[in-house]
Amino acid sequence: MTSSRMWVSALALLAAGASQALAQTNWPTRPIQVVSPFTSGNASDLVGRVVFDQVSRQIGQPFVLENRPGGGGTLGVNQVAKAAPDGYSVLLHSSSFSAALVLHKTLPYDTLNDFEPVIPLGAQPIVLVTGLTTGYKTVADLVAAAKARPGSMNFASAGIGSTSHMSAERFRHAAGIQAQHIPFRGPTEAFAEVVSGRVDFYFLPLAPALHLVREGKVVALAVGSDKRSADLPNVPTTAESGLPNASYHFWTGLFVPTKTPPAIIQRLHEETAKALTEPAVRERLAKMATGALQMSPEQFKKYFHDDVASTVKLAKEVGIQPIN
Repeated sequence: MTSSRMWVSALALLAAGASQALAQTNWPTRPIQVVSPFTSGNASDLVGRVVFDQVSRQIGQPFVLENRPGGGGTLGVNQVAKAAPDGYSVLLHSSSFSAALVLHKTLPYDTLNDFEPVIPLGAQPIVLVTGLTTGYKTVADLVAAAKARPGSMNFASAGIGSTSHMSAERFRHAAGIQAQHIPFRGPTEAFAEVVSGRVDFYFLPLAPALHLVREGKVVALAVGSDKRSADLPNVPTTAESGLPNASYHFWTGLFVPTKTPPAIIQRLHEETAKALTEPAVRERLAKMATGALQMSPEQFKKYFHDDVASTVKLAKEVGIQPIN
């Protein structure tokens, strides 16, 4: 190559680099798609809509939330994994993200390497509920009934690998009981079966359960957190109910495809962190029983990877078999 051609090539590379840097600096210049891998109305959705509404106002571009259920959450996750790493397609997920790795023999994406964790949006207690017709008033009642009739009890979830599934498995293992898992497409369907009494119990994040508990349509037996919830102060924790190993931490967080430019990740983190400090946002999240979980992208990445390791351990202990 002649020196003139080398010079032209060098200028082209510099121009491309400058263009990319400018694009990152100006991000975002169009709407951002937020993919939620479960049906509308799940706990992550409720939190995400509050937070992203504020972030949209801050950056001047809308965050468009798209529910993409299916495959135990894997369809929506894969959509983001295969998206361009340009900050315009992001993943809104939860503790359920950790479970897919142990529930599927193969996945169309790499859980730990195809995504960069950006920021957690918060954490909320998991609550154990049962229908009024079951007659259970305490965790001890439920456990005693399950042991008296081995194999006759069942539990609902919002889908295989969902938080409601994995928290129930942890509870079942800690209590030493057998119960059949009945997955539904989402919390609305699962709740209907619990209220009717056709399903014995159901674990789910507190936010979507709170109004039904307060209206007396279901009975809250315990919360699966380290301490009691301020929203249900009279409901004991699973540890207080005699099951110290049954707690399960539910979090909601934001992820982007790997290779997304660090400048975009940092901007997205900063704007979301700022939104989480807004009094109106904090008030609305508090009404959803969602507390802060402040972390840098690096801290959230470690937290996520540790959560995956914990879930793998749980799956081995309870004998969960991959579904494909």
